[in-house]
Amino acid sequence: MLPHPFKRSLTYLALLGPLLWAGGSASSAPSRQPAAPLAAMVDASALMALPQGSWLLQQKNSLRLIDANGQQQATLALRSKQLDLRATTDGALAMVLDADHGRPQAIRVDTRSGQLQALPALPDPVFGIEAMCLYRDAQQALHLFLIGKDGQAEQWLLRDSGYLLLRRLALPPGSEHCRVDDASHTLFVSEPGFGVWAYNADGEDVPQRQPVLLRQPYGPLPAGPAALAPLPGGLAVLSEDGQTLHLLQHQRQQWRALPAHRLPQAVDAETLALAPHPSRLQLLLRGKNGWQLHQQGWRKAAAGATPLPVLQPRHQTEPVARLGDAADDPAIWVHPGDASQSRVLGTNKKQGLLAYDLQGRQQQLLEVGRINNVDLRQRVMLDGQQHDLALATRRDDNTLLLFGIDSSGRISQLASIPTGLDEVYGVCLYQPPQGGLEAFVNDKDGRYLHFRITLAGGVFGAQRLRQLQLASQPEGCVVDDRNGRLFIGEEKRGIWVTSADAAHATPLQLVMPVGRQLVADVEGLALYHGAARSYLLVSSQGNNSYLVLEASPPYRYRGAFRVGINAGAGIDGTSETDGLDVSSADFGGPYRHGMLVVQDGYKRMPDGPQNFKYIAWQDIATALALD
Repeated sequence: MLPHPFKRSLTYLALLGPLLWAGGSASSAPSRQPAAPLAAMVDASALMALPQGSWLLQQKNSLRLIDANGQQQATLALRSKQLDLRATTDGALAMVLDADHGRPQAIRVDTRSGQLQALPALPDPVFGIEAMCLYRDAQQALHLFLIGKDGQAEQWLLRDSGYLLLRRLALPPGSEHCRVDDASHTLFVSEPGFGVWAYNADGEDVPQRQPVLLRQPYGPLPAGPAALAPLPGGLAVLSEDGQTLHLLQHQRQQWRALPAHRLPQAVDAETLALAPHPSRLQLLLRGKNGWQLHQQGWRKAAAGATPLPVLQPRHQTEPVARLGDAADDPAIWVHPGDASQSRVLGTNKKQGLLAYDLQGRQQQLLEVGRINNVDLRQRVMLDGQQHDLALATRRDDNTLLLFGIDSSGRISQLASIPTGLDEVYGVCLYQPPQGGLEAFVNDKDGRYLHFRITLAGGVFGAQRLRQLQLASQPEGCVVDDRNGRLFIGEEKRGIWVTSADAAHATPLQLVMPVGRQLVADVEGLALYHGAARSYLLVSSQGNNSYLVLEASPPYRYRGAFRVGINAGAGIDGTSETDGLDVSSADFGGPYRHGMLVVQDGYKRMPDGPQNFKYIAWQDIATALALD
């Protein structure tokens, strides 16, 4: 356990006092009203602004805390390089690189009492650190990025109880500068001699990079990049020759370079920092004559979308036994006598079908091939007998695999049923009011086949009832047995509904198109049947969120949420979810009102094969004010 001061430092608040902007043309003239005590900063190699006008200065052999008037409040003997910080209730948590030991060092900065305190250091790194920077995520948790000379990189989560490795990354070799814009969750990294790249700072986002500013002939940068400073809706980049300041705006998912600012030759800038000001964007530039203050015109970026609530998973399953895109779709089986002994079935597209308990421990593995989606129904009457049945699509031979589940939750394969499809994909089950069991199975070409499951003489089979057709690739689907509605997810277009009753077919009706709220791909669909209302849950894979709609016309949208890190339990968040399932059964404990199970596309803490996460329904209902 880390000491109490560290916990106080991680009492997360908003970022440093907000920067304000001035529109109009940009300028590079010295400010007549300095917002920083420059005389006290002359020997600082790096500095950062703090709340209440204080500053943290990094010098050759020490860190200094000064107030708004330049008066020293505290000093800490430490030979360090690199410097970044985030505000806390009583000041800030700063990170530096201990130059003697080559490891990150956390510093508690108390601006109220005027104190600096060294906190426990991170574990000794496995590579030499060239750059490091902090990040505050949507849950207000703090992260630390470490970058090595050869491009090795790590992202650490800073917890009350210590430090936890979240993921490893591959970043440009030789990087000496990085910074994170918390608002957009963007990690900026400089590549010497080449340019600046933007990465997703959120460990659950798709791992990709975007060029921000490249060196000629690939972009307008005449020399390589040096220091970086995130701006509201943009970025400031100092060229490595110290003569040019580049400002970039982020608009419509693209980076736009504004006219470069040639700095006075006498500046010969080596690094830069932001200086908060009540009405203008101000930059501090350090050159051969110390620190100089410059102000820049900057137009405020348009406000982004309201952040979605972030919920914590309560449990996670053990990872599947195959790397890559393997885990896909879950289904929840409710134990008939003791709901706490229920099972979560999950597919591994490279191995077979798994079963987990409510703590996520694997209970069973059936190595039956490359199965994709799975669905189940309980207490199904077939041929005068009651069965609990699960049905999965197998891509090896385009068949349906039928499984029986006994009263203890033990699974056994019962039959393999041909479909006649070319690329079998998703499946969902329907238990009609007159009894029996029916299945909807789709192909990547948009076809849906509707089957009735049969049992005669102890042999299971399927009778084809009809065919439906979508314009493009579907996968997820779910049937509302109570109301005879079939909900279909068309990955690039949206959610559709039609009658599940083959004898009373209805045209497809669009429930929600892909757009601002529902972001392609549309993946898993599931139904929660509450006491007052039923809800349709949808995996919006394109923005790593989960939508909740009322399951009855007009299918009112009730909100969306994301699943983030549960640091206390050591469980990462979710992203790129394929399948999901939900149940309103009383499973006890946190799942007294039911549970949601989702596939996680990227397993973190540590990196590893995919798995499934469990979310308490009560957490969803509270966050979205559901009935």
